[in-house]
Amino acid sequence: MFGLIFRIFPIVFIIVLGLIVFRAVRGVGEWSRNNRSPELSVRTRVVSKRTEVSHHHHNTNDSFHSHSDTAYYATFEVESGDRMELKISGREFGMLAEGDIGKLTFQGTRYLGFERE
Repeated sequence: MFGLIFRIFPIVFIIVLGLIVFRAVRGVGEWSRNNRSPELSVRTRVVSKRTEVSHHHHNTNDSFHSHSDTAYYATFEVESGDRMELKISGREFGMLAEGDIGKLTFQGTRYLGFERE
């Protein structure tokens, strides 16, 4: 039984470590692409908004701790009909309404702002 555990543990460890490295490299790559992208401002319409809630549970020293994180997204449609979904702050999420028309400023996948007309 212990022999099996000692064979499986390194495999699981390598898989988890690989996933962590993969996500870090992907995040740095997206950050770098955004920095190389031009800052653009286009006339758009807010077509939808959504939230994504993730829950985290932790057990430490016989105590249970739970918290959640919320990510906010808005989908914008440009005059050509193309759409893009960008992650925005909770404050911006509250200020935007579906149907708003204005100027969206972004850099790659990075939301920079929206000025309502």
